[in-house]
Amino acid sequence: MDSLTQACLGGALGGAILGRRLGRKSILLGAVAATLPDLDSFIDHGSAVADYTYHRSVTHSIFILSLLAGVLTLVCTRLPAAKQIPARQWLWFWWLCLVTHPLLDAFTTYGTQLLWPIASPPVAWKTIFIIDPLYTLPILLAIIVALIRGIHGRAVVIGLAMSTAYLGFSIAAKSMVLAQVSPALIQRGLADRPVMVQPTPFNTLVWRVTVIDDDRQLEALVSLFDAPHTLTFDSFRRPMAARDFLTDSWAGQRLGWFAAPYWRSEERDGTLIVTDLRMGQPGTYSFAFDIAERDDNGSWQPVTSRSVDMPRPDTGLLSALLKRITHPDALCPSDFGDRDLLLPDAECRSKA
Repeated sequence: MDSLTQACLGGALGGAILGRRLGRKSILLGAVAATLPDLDSFIDHGSAVADYTYHRSVTHSIFILSLLAGVLTLVCTRLPAAKQIPARQWLWFWWLCLVTHPLLDAFTTYGTQLLWPIASPPVAWKTIFIIDPLYTLPILLAIIVALIRGIHGRAVVIGLAMSTAYLGFSIAAKSMVLAQVSPALIQRGLADRPVMVQPTPFNTLVWRVTVIDDDRQLEALVSLFDAPHTLTFDSFRRPMAARDFLTDSWAGQRLGWFAAPYWRSEERDGTLIVTDLRMGQPGTYSFAFDIAERDDNGSWQPVTSRSVDMPRPDTGLLSALLKRITHPDALCPSDFGDRDLLLPDAECRSKA
C-alpha cells in the first residue's frame, strides 16, 4: 500500500496499544514504525530488475520484522523514559506496527516476500488496489480525531475496525467475481488456464480479470453489479520473444519467478523488453524492463537492466471506470490501449 496508508495504520495501532500511556506521541511513534519496512526503496541493488524484485523482501519478512520487534522491545525496556511501560506492551506495539505493513502489502498485486529468506514465490492476494481511499479514510479520520480530542477516546479502535471490515469486504468481493468468471472460462474451454483477478484503481467494485492462454492474453472488466453470464473478453496477442534467453539469463529467471505467467517479452529496435502484465492495464503497464540487446551476430547479450518508459494511463477514463460499475458497455480493457495487439475475436464493445 502507499506510504500514507501504512503510516495511518501504524499510527492507529500505536494509539490503540500505547495511547493511554504515551498519549498523542503513540500515534506519531506508530506511524514512524509502520513506514520502516519501505526504507528498502532507497537501496540500489545495481539494476532495475534487481531493485524491482528485491523490493518487499528482506525488510518485509515477517521473520526479520519479528526479530526487529524483539530488539526494539529490549531497547525500550532499558530506556529510562520507557521503562514504566511493560515489555509485553512494547512487544505488541513494535510487532503489530511492523508486521502489519507487509501483511497489508500482501493484499495488493505487487508481491511481498513474507517468508524471506525462504525462497517461496511472493505473496499477492490481490484484493485491494495499492491506493484505496475507502480503506485509508476511516483510519486517517480516526487519527485526526484522536490528535485533536485526545487519545483516550475510541476513535482509533473504530477506525481500525472499519478499515479491517472493508478489507474483509474486498476478499468477499473477489470471491463473488471468481464465481462469475469460473463458468465463463469453463464454457470457453479455459478452465485450466492461469487466471488473475484484481481490483481496478481506487475501488473494489470493478475488477480486472486476466487469463493467459499461451500466446493470447484475455482481459475482462467485471462489476459486482453485472448480470450473470454477461462476461466478455478482449483478446490480445502475447508475444514471448527470446524464450531460451529468458530461461538462461539471470534477469529473465528473476522476472519469471516474480511475475510469470503474467508477463510478455518483445523485441524493439534490437532490445529485448520484458513487461509485467500484472500492474496497470493493457497498454498502460507500470513496469517494463530492457534486459538484453542483439550483438553484431544477431545473438542476445544481457545488459544491465533498465526501466522502460511506458504510456501513462488516460485519466479521462476514470469517469468511464466509475460508470462501468453499473453500465457493462461503459468501458473495455482495449480502451486503455494495446490496440495494436488486439485480436479479431475481441468480445467487449464499449462506448468510451
